[in-house]
Amino acid sequence: MNTSGEQVSGAMKLGLRANWHQFALLVAVNACVGGMVGLERTILPLLAESEFGITSKTAAVSFISTFGLAKALTNLFAGHASGRFSRKRLLVAGWLVGLPVPFVLMWAPAWGWIVAANLLLGINQGLTWSMTVNMKVDLVGPRQRGLALGINEAAGYMAVAAAAYMTGVIAQHYGLRPEPFYLGVVFVACGLALSTLLVKDTGAFVALEATQRPPTVQQPLRTTFAEASWRRPRLWGISQAGLVNNLNDGLIWGIFPLFFASKGLSIERIAILASLYPLMWGALQLLTGWLSDVAGRRPLIVGGMLLQGLAIWLASAADSYALWMLAVALVGIGTAMVYPTLLAAIGDAVHPQHRASTLGVYRFWRDAGAIAGALLGGILADALGFSIAIQTVAAITILSGVVAAFTVAGRKPHELQTSKVVP
Repeated sequence: MNTSGEQVSGAMKLGLRANWHQFALLVAVNACVGGMVGLERTILPLLAESEFGITSKTAAVSFISTFGLAKALTNLFAGHASGRFSRKRLLVAGWLVGLPVPFVLMWAPAWGWIVAANLLLGINQGLTWSMTVNMKVDLVGPRQRGLALGINEAAGYMAVAAAAYMTGVIAQHYGLRPEPFYLGVVFVACGLALSTLLVKDTGAFVALEATQRPPTVQQPLRTTFAEASWRRPRLWGISQAGLVNNLNDGLIWGIFPLFFASKGLSIERIAILASLYPLMWGALQLLTGWLSDVAGRRPLIVGGMLLQGLAIWLASAADSYALWMLAVALVGIGTAMVYPTLLAAIGDAVHPQHRASTLGVYRFWRDAGAIAGALLGGILADALGFSIAIQTVAAITILSGVVAAFTVAGRKPHELQTSKVVP
């Protein structure tokens, strides 16, 4: 180990500086991944009602449930499968699955086609985003894990924000279809080309990092699932926070555009609100990922969950565009605090050879939250109105922050690295 914290083996090193070329390529790939999701954030809930005549809030957000289920299940198996098929192969496979998505969104003759496109999009996201996360963590090693994940998630969610805004502006001037979805063709073409031609697999870096940890054996997925879901309190605390974080995202993605439209806002103003949230979320992760390496994981996770809960409640109580802007910005800040930090906390707690599989289980629970948020928000909005739906999710989020305060480890990454309780 050299003085900069980089681990060296022959010509190969762990560290951001030593591997910046491949790291930068993966950042670009993840920007394309995020752009694919951003295509839908502003206009798809509005498309359900205006073009397909769907008035039920629960039915209107069914595409999010399909997307979330497909992504969650893909996350669960992708991490475990990457040891067998390699990170790069799964990354390329994810882009191949995503190829039809923008074309279906442009020309779908019925709502069922939109739902089917989101099934493909969920698989695409589960494979591509999972692999960019794992490959960046593989490259940088333990000391820069939070920073690496902050950069990864920042690239993805700033692209989400940009695409959400751009599609809204295009829709305002040209209509909801097909023009806004032309961006998707660019994203999928660039992502596939970069992944196929330039990105290299990172399996050798996993083996290099593993030499600094006690030997271990591969464990079956069912064991990893149990450990991350209920057997180990630290991992369970991280998983429940991830689930609730994306429960918020499902609500904001599916219900907020309908809520703002019911208040008389234009598509362009809804697009600004839909993009401001992931913009704050994305940009600030450049800071919060690094900060979690320095200050520890728990302060950011607990503080971020509490801030999200209070900001979501503010959105339900506000009655002006300025206050809604403030509310969605604060939700974005809170999400930025927890998003890379939760991923890094998983990496802290497990052996490098178990990391991809455990991250897959965590990401399963996290993205299952999008299903819960969309369905819970839709059902409550249909039965009791938008305000009750939004306030219920706010209360759940605050409770999750309290649970995290008692379960998530408070030590710093370098302390966890040397702790005997870490397997």
